[in-house]
Amino acid sequence: MDINSSRVLETTEGGMEKLAEVTDWRDSKLFSEAERLALEYAERITYTDQKVDDVLVDRLKKHYSDAQIVELTAAIAMENFRSKFNPPLGIEAQGFCMVPARPTAD
Repeated sequence: MDINSSRVLETTEGGMEKLAEVTDWRDSKLFSEAERLALEYAERITYTDQKVDDVLVDRLKKHYSDAQIVELTAAIAMENFRSKFNPPLGIEAQGFCMVPARPTAD
C-alpha cells in the first residue's frame, strides 16, 4: 500500500478501519464480496505458488468490468514491482503496509 492509497483511505468512510483489518480480510466483516475478491486476486498474483485461474476471473467479472480488472491488475503489479525494486536501493517501508502471514492450505 502506498502513501496515496493510505490518504484515500483516510478520507473514505470506514477506510482506516479496513486498513487496520486488511491483514485479516478473510475474517473481517468490513470487506464487501467484491473487495474480498480483489484481495484474493492480489494474493494469487503476488504469491508465485498460486495461480489466477478461469474460475477466479469469472468471479471477478461479476463485480468488475474488463477495464477495471486491467486497472486492478496494474495496481497489484506496481506494488509487487515496488516490493522488489525498493529494498536493493535501501528504500525502506514507510509503515503503510503490514505484511500478513501467508495463508495456510485448508
